[in-house]
Amino acid sequence: MARTYNVVTYGCQMNVHDSERISGLLEQAGYVRAAGGDDTPDIVVFNTCAVRENADNRLYGNLGRLRPVKDKHPEMQIAVGGCLAQKDRGDIVRKAPWVDVVFGTHNIGSLPVLLERARHNAAAEVEILESLDVFPSTLPTRRESTYAGWVSISVGCNNTCTFCIVPSLRGKEKDRRPGDVLSEVRALVDEGVLEVTLLGQNVNSYGVEFGDRLAFGKLLRATGEVEGLERVRFTSPHPKDFTDDVIAAMAETPNVCHSLHMPLQSGSDTVLRAMRRSYRADRYLGIIEKVRTAMPDAAITTDIIVGFPGETDADFERTLDVVREARFSSAFTFQYSKRPGTPAATMEGQLPKQVVQERYERLIACVEEITWAENKKLVGQNVEVLVAVGEGRKDERTGRMSGRARDGRLVHFDAGSLAGQLRPGDIVHTTVTYAAPHHLNADGEPLSHRRTRAGDAFEAGRSPRTPGVLLGLPTIGAPAAPPASTSGCAAH
Repeated sequence: MARTYNVVTYGCQMNVHDSERISGLLEQAGYVRAAGGDDTPDIVVFNTCAVRENADNRLYGNLGRLRPVKDKHPEMQIAVGGCLAQKDRGDIVRKAPWVDVVFGTHNIGSLPVLLERARHNAAAEVEILESLDVFPSTLPTRRESTYAGWVSISVGCNNTCTFCIVPSLRGKEKDRRPGDVLSEVRALVDEGVLEVTLLGQNVNSYGVEFGDRLAFGKLLRATGEVEGLERVRFTSPHPKDFTDDVIAAMAETPNVCHSLHMPLQSGSDTVLRAMRRSYRADRYLGIIEKVRTAMPDAAITTDIIVGFPGETDADFERTLDVVREARFSSAFTFQYSKRPGTPAATMEGQLPKQVVQERYERLIACVEEITWAENKKLVGQNVEVLVAVGEGRKDERTGRMSGRARDGRLVHFDAGSLAGQLRPGDIVHTTVTYAAPHHLNADGEPLSHRRTRAGDAFEAGRSPRTPGVLLGLPTIGAPAAPPASTSGCAAH
């Protein structure tokens, strides 16, 4: 029987996409995904994040829960990869000696070989590389969605933000050639995918490796020429590299969605300087103004950190001022988390937890007041929704379905007379009837429904798979029988 696997993912979109590659690698090597409810897959892979302070606790807590399971099933293998593995390296096996494999962010493709080696040698295998072995997108990928796909245009980051550990774990920026990116986009569209998200630690510095400062805007325009591709998104840009040609490309390319996720981090110039973010609040707000001038319907989301070392009450109030002026449609808000190895971890002025918590709660209240007001403006408007799976936690109880509007907002809608006919990946037009801070409801009869190839793929249970270069990976099970020989030696 084929050995089974399960991948547990923590962290950002880059990790989610890396987990798709891990699944693709394992399936190419002969493994099959464990069925839901299977508590004892043959292989469990943890793809970890090191950005937040509790990342270590989550990993080691889950490893601890697996120890008695492995004691009962000694053939089970446990692998740990991702950013925390890159950071902690051999410490993981020292703290959890029942772990079989540790691999880093630069050698995902080695996982099947390391698993086989650990099984053969009956000893843990730890392999961490300091630079990329192969660009991750050359690896086979098992896509999780039939209708939306991640496409990496770069990995790594050349910025030196004092709070961020990612550059030391992902390395310097490495860019893919535009032709390779577009080939992957076309391959996904051929599989029925309707939406792609161009992915990088800093997408709008794309082109730095081949000396084209305007490469990202050109890439956005090129995606407009991919027939069958209906939606293009990207994440995440950096304000310091955001150029007017990107705004023009967004506004003028029909399939590029009018949604922009652009991290603010702080509205205080003093804090931005301490963070080593090479822009100031006025520059940031100027970009927002240009985006809204070109695309009045644009939905802009952001990231904000509260409680950075040295942040004063006045600094925090300035952040609230920028939030009120920017009118975000959503914000990912974080309490500053000290990460060993970052300059901010040793800065003076580390703030007490109660101060950070109080500011955090005020920021949440401010953001939700604004997002609710912005969402209320959409009541009565018609929206195009790409039907999704897993977006609405209460859908089963409420009888609604869920999906994303073109601007990225979450919409819960009533299927009405189309109940039973809608599939994830289909397109629905409906009218917004209610707004909440984090979602929209559309409780009337849908205005239209378009069946799509992505919906067909979902209905058929097909997951898009994009092949990669063959890496000489081992397969599981008995080797195929060699062809019969026709030489005279066959008789001996």
